[in-house]
Amino acid sequence: MTTDLPFSTAGAGAPPPGCPAHDGSFGPGGLRRIHGPEAEKDQRGFYEALRREHGPVAPILLHDDVPAWLVLGHAENVYVATHPEEFSVDSRHWLPLKEGRVRPDHPMAPIFTWQPVCAFVEGPEHKRLRGAVTDSLVGADGRGVRRLIQDSTILLVNEFCEDGHGDIVSDFATRLPMMVMLGLLGLPEAYDDRLVQAAQDLIKGTETANASNEYLMVILRRHVERRIAEPAEDFTGRLLAHPSGLTAQEVAEHLRIVLIAAYETTANLIANAARIALTDRRVRTRLGAGQMTLQDATEQALWDEPPFSALLGRYAVEDIELGGQRIHKGDAVMLGFAAANTDPAIRPDLKANLRGNRAHLAFGGGPHACPGADLGRSIADLGIDELFTRLSDAQLAVEPEELRWSGSILSRHLVEVPVRFAPKPQVDPRTVDASGAPRQPDDIDWLLSDDGASLFRPVSRPSVLPEPAPEPLPSWGLPSQGPGLLEPGPTREPGREFVPVSELLAAEDEPSPRSRPEEPRGEPVLPPSGADPSVPAEGTRPRGVLGRVRNWFGAG
Repeated sequence: MTTDLPFSTAGAGAPPPGCPAHDGSFGPGGLRRIHGPEAEKDQRGFYEALRREHGPVAPILLHDDVPAWLVLGHAENVYVATHPEEFSVDSRHWLPLKEGRVRPDHPMAPIFTWQPVCAFVEGPEHKRLRGAVTDSLVGADGRGVRRLIQDSTILLVNEFCEDGHGDIVSDFATRLPMMVMLGLLGLPEAYDDRLVQAAQDLIKGTETANASNEYLMVILRRHVERRIAEPAEDFTGRLLAHPSGLTAQEVAEHLRIVLIAAYETTANLIANAARIALTDRRVRTRLGAGQMTLQDATEQALWDEPPFSALLGRYAVEDIELGGQRIHKGDAVMLGFAAANTDPAIRPDLKANLRGNRAHLAFGGGPHACPGADLGRSIADLGIDELFTRLSDAQLAVEPEELRWSGSILSRHLVEVPVRFAPKPQVDPRTVDASGAPRQPDDIDWLLSDDGASLFRPVSRPSVLPEPAPEPLPSWGLPSQGPGLLEPGPTREPGREFVPVSELLAAEDEPSPRSRPEEPRGEPVLPPSGADPSVPAEGTRPRGVLGRVRNWFGAG
């Protein structure tokens, strides 16, 4: 028996009094809304309710009650992901969008709006763009990337190690991936709390998601123009120089895709792997007995809490039956990674040991599987290993059941993972590693060049910074550009001595974490419309280690 998705909900009757629809969980036609408090506070329960009601493929409602399908079964997810000839990533196939029934400023517009990037194309064009991204990722120097992750971890832990307590989520997991990715992009000076908040917000399907997306794109467009004028051996430079011949617009859009995908997946992965290592007695027992590694804990997290719970991004090219449902040409299909990973058909016992099993769908599958999966694993594995090497006595500061979660339409986040430990002294990454062992004499002194591109490449040391050229502005005029967004930012002051990045970040004049006033932690405050991303908001100062880099660049 098959079910058709009601593409037109106009005129649908109101639910009767006493119906659960009155609490906002249900919409026209009795379909469940996949957004809102009821769906987001208990994602696993929501998915299981859909599975009981509809089987492996369920009809759901997006924001504004736009209908779509959510794929819950593991086999069905694999089929959709591996058959682009039937389920395309090109959102221009989406019938409600073609008919104007999805508003341009829909909260999920940053996710589904077609762009000239590999995530939205198929065939030869996908091969061209995907090849450029993959080649540029693998072109990074492996030793340099490892050192960047290690040093970033040391510097972040330095911020709270003397206090004897910290929050793995806000102090570490949400910061490490952005620090590393901006370093790989050749853009470390762009790091600040506002950029982290914008990256988190633009995939949540909020009313501010579009503004957050534009805030990020302004930074990336400027960076691309600067890299065109000043070529360098970083991810951005390799994309521009790739024989596939990407345009400036294509490069900027791919930087956004790579940055957000890598940031969101890795931040969630670090937080959840750390939670498992701290709270799961089975894992702690196996770790203590040498039967399991922290990398195994990372894989367990990918099964239990995949970084993206679901992803809107497939559109039926033709009528097809899937999981007992009739999918019509032009229907939108969401891949349900979290639901697939707990599908009873492949995982009847959720407590079973999964060591060595990588059949999860945490990074998708098929031709559009995440190209940065290995990089994300490396950041998480090495970051967590360095974190617990440094804080080997760390213990959860609350009971496991007291940990709080927040949900969105695409992912589920730990709000915080508070830990306590014996206070530790700060570590100088120039001389020792996270365990306190001396650096080897042949370790390369990774420098920060004048354009911020060489965090992971050894470069020669000039005596002074060159006179900066006028910063070019983007010229391709994307429609989303708003007034005042592309005003030139402050240039760097010439004539400063050229010093290693580790020396910059370990400046002794910065107050220690003990003397730094407590910063309130609440809901993210997004920048005002038209704000210049290169200028800190009034009344704020850059936080911690990357703030020193921004100050040194003359942007703070």
